[in-house]
Amino acid sequence: MRSDITWTTATIRAIRDVTPTIRQFDIAPDSGVPVWAPGSHIDIGVVIDGRADLRSYSLVGEPDGAVYRIAVKRDDQGRGGSRAMHALREGARVSVSSAKNHFELEFSRPDYLLVAGGIGITPMLGMAATLLRRGMSFRFLYAARSREELAFLPELSAQLGDKLAVFVSSEGRRLDFASEIARLDPEGQLYLCGPMRLLDAARSAWAESGRKTSGLRYETFGSSGRFAPQAFRVRTSPQGIEVLVPENKTMLDALVEAGVDVMWDCRRGECGLCVLNVLESSSEIDHRDVFFSEHEREENKRICACVSRAVGGVIVVDTAYRSVDLAADARKEAAISA
Repeated sequence: MRSDITWTTATIRAIRDVTPTIRQFDIAPDSGVPVWAPGSHIDIGVVIDGRADLRSYSLVGEPDGAVYRIAVKRDDQGRGGSRAMHALREGARVSVSSAKNHFELEFSRPDYLLVAGGIGITPMLGMAATLLRRGMSFRFLYAARSREELAFLPELSAQLGDKLAVFVSSEGRRLDFASEIARLDPEGQLYLCGPMRLLDAARSAWAESGRKTSGLRYETFGSSGRFAPQAFRVRTSPQGIEVLVPENKTMLDALVEAGVDVMWDCRRGECGLCVLNVLESSSEIDHRDVFFSEHEREENKRICACVSRAVGGVIVVDTAYRSVDLAADARKEAAISA
């Protein structure tokens, strides 16, 4: 299952490196670029190990009517999408979707706090530019492990001036969410995109502040777990199918390739359509979604198959899929029991 989207072919018009590991792509669709709102993303068709797949990337900046602009961080330990993107050259032809937005920016608040962690800078650039153009009150906090990974920093500094604050952990400066949230107007909103650890810290501080949950908006990326990805096995019930999930593949992809019917849509750990019930797990579960609450994650009773993983070992899940034969067997057993 997937959201209704429109696909078109496109040309990679320009490529430039913005950090040693982050590369910007200007993509010109054959059908033209419609207006899109801050927080939007597109899907791009990629080929990984000879297999067609797709990846989602946030759109950078504001629409210019000419290209979709994205920035991709190369992750050699990831599932291969970033490596495929970094292998592209100017003039390459790709398939791209129309823009979608699951991270919409409201314009009715008196104050805004924008927070970006690492490559999470991509959707925040457009939000900052839009708020600045509209003359709205906001601050922008940008965190990274090292200064060389602060993509687009020169442009941001020139554009935002003292609205921008930078936090580089290797330089001993870390973001204090409690104090930053305290500075935000009581009716203000916090928008965040970054790794799971940053999101967890923001959600904890927001909850402790007593503010309304509707004031915190966030987006993360499925690769940002608490543990490095490693291979594990998933066993389905009641079929008894056991599948190896390699380091560079999601549980969802491994199950679908094995012929197990699993519903899905966003592939970003946001919609919850691919959620499976966890019956057993021999290891810890690395929840990489933004769908479950912290309490639900601690229970470890369900898992978002599109992004979350087991930390090695074997996990047993109920896919809720029942084949015709299994359904018939169940009816026979019920009839006998009756």
